[in-house]
Amino acid sequence: MTKVLVLVGSLRAGSINRKLAEAADQHAPDGIELTTFDGIVDLPFYNEDIDDDTPPAAAVAFRDAVAASDAVLLVTPEYNGTIPAVLKNALDWGSRPFGASPLSGKPLAVIGSAFGQYGGVWAHDDARKVAGIAGARVLEDVAVAIPQSVVRFAETHPREDAEVVEQVQGALRALADAAAEPAAA
Repeated sequence: MTKVLVLVGSLRAGSINRKLAEAADQHAPDGIELTTFDGIVDLPFYNEDIDDDTPPAAAVAFRDAVAASDAVLLVTPEYNGTIPAVLKNALDWGSRPFGASPLSGKPLAVIGSAFGQYGGVWAHDDARKVAGIAGARVLEDVAVAIPQSVVRFAETHPREDAEVVEQVQGALRALADAAAEPAAA
């Protein structure tokens, strides 16, 4: 069983990206188990002064969840041309301690949807960049950017869109395959 931790960059309960994460969970291929970690909202802004011998409980819970997973899936919208602050903050917490972080070497993919015509590709590119610098083993070839989400999903849930389901399943299979490969030394 490949355990995938899902981080959703939108905090809205009715967010299209949250619905996309739900679709991924509902249609996950056999042998892949998803867990959405909603606690990123509880993480304080990263501050090295509070990341000491007793970091905040929310940070410990987040790092433990990342460490317990085999891979990470970021599901993010695009806010002002980049990733939401809550997701960037989570990646900052997950990147520490430097050299021994729970993200270090962890396979990670980025998917999402946005209102614009490109589906959030700038945010996805930035998320891949940040995650890679944070130490994750980013799957650069996984690209699921669903444009015009407000129109496309106005009357349907992403889980009911066969094309979306196929793309999300492909991303999850790629994560499972990467998790099964030994990390490069």
